[in-house]
Amino acid sequence: MRAVITVIGKDMVGIMAKVSDRCAKANANILEVTQSILQDLFAMIMLVDISKLNCDYKELSDELKKVGQEMGLTIHVMHEDIFNSMHTIG
Repeated sequence: MRAVITVIGKDMVGIMAKVSDRCAKANANILEVTQSILQDLFAMIMLVDISKLNCDYKELSDELKKVGQEMGLTIHVMHEDIFNSMHTIG
């Protein structure tokens, strides 16, 4: 099982560190990361393995949203199944 994490907001030191730290605490393994900085805007997409979480999915999502609120960022966590169904042409 995997999830997609998106992070958008004003660029600042420590964004990746904070998001990665929360993933590590939940035992979510980061599989891939892509990030861009456009002027002062930070955008990141992470693909994480959530098959061995030590908490439930909602708790991980809530914790990452809390990090976003603390840092003035928008952080969304979407289960891979939902992400795939949203992007399937049918």
